[in-house]
Amino acid sequence: MKAIVHSGQSGLAGLRYTESTSRTPETGEVKIQLKSAGINHRDLFIMAERARQDAPLIPGSDGAGIIVEIGEGVREFTVGDEVIIHPTLGWEFADNVPIVPDIVGGPADGTLAQYITLPAENALPKPAHLSWEEAGVLSLSALTAYRALLTRGELKQGEHILIPGIGGGVATYALLMAVAAGAQVTVTSRSEAKRKEALRLGASHALDSHGDWSLQSNMEPVDMILDSIGQAMFPKYFDIIRPGGRIVMYGASSGDDLTVPIRSIFFPQVSLIGTSMGSREEFVQMLQWVEQHNIHPVIDGVYPLQDTVKAFKRMEKGAQFGNLAIIME
Repeated sequence: MKAIVHSGQSGLAGLRYTESTSRTPETGEVKIQLKSAGINHRDLFIMAERARQDAPLIPGSDGAGIIVEIGEGVREFTVGDEVIIHPTLGWEFADNVPIVPDIVGGPADGTLAQYITLPAENALPKPAHLSWEEAGVLSLSALTAYRALLTRGELKQGEHILIPGIGGGVATYALLMAVAAGAQVTVTSRSEAKRKEALRLGASHALDSHGDWSLQSNMEPVDMILDSIGQAMFPKYFDIIRPGGRIVMYGASSGDDLTVPIRSIFFPQVSLIGTSMGSREEFVQMLQWVEQHNIHPVIDGVYPLQDTVKAFKRMEKGAQFGNLAIIME
């Protein structure tokens, strides 16, 4: 099969469009002919950390396709079923949190290939209202956003949420989901074009990330902040968060080190909540939520498999708004 394989060098320089071997399903597994896939910042982080001596890896955590082969003991699927991939391996229930979840696309081979073989429990029926391109980019980012907003953040109708750094996959899904939940949404971005697009998608306010937020809007304090940035933005949060509010953290794009103003947390009783990825239980709930609210992923661009590096370069620059889809045909 054709695949995008990472080996020999760290970063994007280690990617090759080449021949790879597809695996026959073992007991409890299914083999899927992928129609589409998605890429995430997680892929960039993994490739940056891989060394020359590491074994070849097919990246990619998002994907959708058609089951072409079934291993012994699988009863819930038949050949020809259209499925979407749940990317988290071995995490069944929301409360049974692993220290670090195993994810399709590292350590296990991922979805940037014509075929993938994985446990049957990691395949679920593809939402009928989504195109192949939309289904292919849904999994990891939408699952992360769902757990952050609804499981960990407990977002309620009428609350006010801030989503800094709008434009990436998780942030974009969070905007769509929060609007569907009946929340008031404020976003930030350095890009005027991204701020305008967020307003078109339902945001109430769109602020310049590096400006004085208090001078840009007369908005009410926020109940919840969905943070993927960390130190670069963190000090600004305490100017706008409501007493008793919560900061839900799922990323650290500006670095792992964080200086926290402790009095700004305990006097107004602000909660810091960590979250990452999500369980199979939440993946099922997320798919139901997406169907119930007729949510469609925002797709920034569609690339053939052989042009995956071009898609990664656009993501690396932070140029996209929404998701970057990879098609196999």
